[in-house]
Amino acid sequence: MAQMFGAPVPFKSPADVRRDAQQLSVSILSSYQTLQAILARHEATIQQRWSRKKRHQRLDTLTRAWGHGMPTVHRPDFEAFRKESNRQVHNSTVARDCYVWPYINEEDLVKPKSLLLLLHARGHNHPSEFAGADFEAMHLGVITKKIIPVFLNEYVMILHGARNAKEYGKLLAWSEHPDAFDWMCSRKQFMPGEGLVVLEAQQRLLGFLVKCCEHILHDVPSTMLTTGAIPLELGHQLKSDNEKGGFASLTVMAAEAPYRPPARLDFNRIESLLRARLEVAKDHVWALREDPGYFAEQLAEAKEHRQEMLKDLNGDTHPSLAHPRQHVFWGRVIKSCIIAANLELEAYSQLHRQAKELQQLHTKYAQSLSPTEDLPGEFLGPILKFRHYLNQTAKGPMQELKQKVVASPPMRRFFVREPPVSITTSMIQVRSKSGVKMSKTESHLIWLLRTLWDDGQDLFFVGLPLLLDELERLLQAEPQAKELVSAQVARDIGNLSILSQCINQLEMYHPWARGFESMMVDREAGIRQEFTERTKPWARMLAALDEKNLHRVAELGNPSGNKFAYPSEKRRNKENTEALRQAESNLDDFWAAIDRLLYDGCGSLKGTALESVLSQQRSLQRTPEWVQQPDGATIETQQHRSTQAVVESIYKPLSTLYFELPGRHQGGSEQTPIPPKRKTKTKSATAEETPQGNTAGLRTIASDDATVPLIQVDARALKVFRALFFDPAVTSTPGEVQWKDFLYAMTSTVSRASPVWESSIRRSKAARQEVE
Repeated sequence: MAQMFGAPVPFKSPADVRRDAQQLSVSILSSYQTLQAILARHEATIQQRWSRKKRHQRLDTLTRAWGHGMPTVHRPDFEAFRKESNRQVHNSTVARDCYVWPYINEEDLVKPKSLLLLLHARGHNHPSEFAGADFEAMHLGVITKKIIPVFLNEYVMILHGARNAKEYGKLLAWSEHPDAFDWMCSRKQFMPGEGLVVLEAQQRLLGFLVKCCEHILHDVPSTMLTTGAIPLELGHQLKSDNEKGGFASLTVMAAEAPYRPPARLDFNRIESLLRARLEVAKDHVWALREDPGYFAEQLAEAKEHRQEMLKDLNGDTHPSLAHPRQHVFWGRVIKSCIIAANLELEAYSQLHRQAKELQQLHTKYAQSLSPTEDLPGEFLGPILKFRHYLNQTAKGPMQELKQKVVASPPMRRFFVREPPVSITTSMIQVRSKSGVKMSKTESHLIWLLRTLWDDGQDLFFVGLPLLLDELERLLQAEPQAKELVSAQVARDIGNLSILSQCINQLEMYHPWARGFESMMVDREAGIRQEFTERTKPWARMLAALDEKNLHRVAELGNPSGNKFAYPSEKRRNKENTEALRQAESNLDDFWAAIDRLLYDGCGSLKGTALESVLSQQRSLQRTPEWVQQPDGATIETQQHRSTQAVVESIYKPLSTLYFELPGRHQGGSEQTPIPPKRKTKTKSATAEETPQGNTAGLRTIASDDATVPLIQVDARALKVFRALFFDPAVTSTPGEVQWKDFLYAMTSTVSRASPVWESSIRRSKAARQEVE
């Protein structure tokens, strides 16, 4: 036995390793050929029979094929790790199996699709294609030393690219091939101990799958399972829940991934995810500036997730909540809300730009890549840079969780705040409240969230994708856990899920992903320096919106006293119209002050995503003055004139300061914002109906008699669109829309939709704008 890193490491001679590898390789390829032959003749029958079986029948088949000790829960390796963290004793042999085959468990395989996906993947793809993924699946076991590969120095084992029993699992001394040492260092191939563990995992797995087929086809004579007596069937590609549902779910993708072929690097998928999230960030920045009701709602949510809202050990409230210092508190709330919106916009804009570049590079090199060759430097460098940016961006939502979870209303009963050392300090210390009993679900949820925000050893061991997979599974399976997660916390988890999916795509890019860490060594300093330079404008934004600076404008953004009350859902009358206009004016005054702070501290923000949004040719919609209805006007006439008033809303730039900067630099000429192009069925109002005396830069929308192209939808979709694009003057009404109904409506007008982790969507004022 050797001693390495404080743990005993078994040693084997080259002859023993060759013998074991050869035996395992022969067994693996024999089972693979058998499985391939069975599926070629009976896959449709297997799918039909398995789908008709009841749960207990499936469970019986699985346990008979696997043998004693199949774990009962999803990701049993994670369950074993968590129990050990809590010092719960468990059988070491069973625990090792959990870490070697984490995807073999009753909870997952008893589902209708999982086993069928696994059969199809392993029966139609050579074992060598799974070598990297199979070792990666053991990551938690290897890093926690529950799996200790044998040690054999100066040798490498060939798995990637090998197609026959002689080559698959072949042991090579470094002296036998000029590239052998490089293959080991770059991890294109495997160290002997790693290779043996992969072969062990594949041997039992393929044998298990063959036995499952035999049990399912119990009435087919064994001589006919693989012979040509039965006509060969056409391939039966099983549709996933994603394909059948018409939209891609990150949760479904994560659940099905272990049972599918290793993911080919899909930059189209990565780009699509980041583009969708970037649009959400843009819409959020836009809505904060346009919709007073949305702005007030976001501030209210941010307030409820501040740690100042927690009672201290003495049961007292935080000093900043007292009347003399409320401006300090609201300054902090406003800062957190604005900074979060701006930084998300910047981060996702940068990630999306890099993803598009990688998408082009991948297309350029896709046909010339070989598993036995290095990635081209022009492609590898941007991948490593993108990977670094993803990991750095993920720290933002983790920090948000650390601040918000303990203060969120559903979680406050579990935490308490230390009394502040002075009334002026911004430092807050929070700890778990003593004497509070937690259920198993509550304890598990808080452990998962704490592991995320601590970003310590447990997260390093488990990995972000696995931890989020377990968190999302818990939230779906346990209503009690879901009730403890507020909407703000859910959004941060959603951000991490998107970033994790992108990271996971890169980590599954085998065989090259195994060498990303070693390849990063020579490039890390340069990538870190580039990241620092790229994010300097972000740091200037933070400095410009310092708490001391915000004290001067906090009162403008304080939503107390119904300053931003916005009755947009009510029928228009003089009183409601004035309320709308006053709220809009208050919001515009606030953002004008914020933009002045940004400009004084950062200048033009040139090169940032925020500058691009603020200076674009897109305008805020503002409510025109009330026009009294003529005496004796009919209901139809009133509805028509009300609809015209909405169409003829006043438009102004998102940021007057930043919109006009280019004009100032070119001679100071004023620029008039151009309202968004819109097609309407009604003509514009007469000039007399348009309010006069508006400030410079305001204008009304021009008329356009072009016909709007109609999209045919059914009653269910129409109900959704009426709720989203409601008109207070007619019969449609605003309201919340179920996520499944929204997806149905979207997929009835477009071919595919992809959710950004949200389970429901709430209409906002911006959503009422007409879709071209």
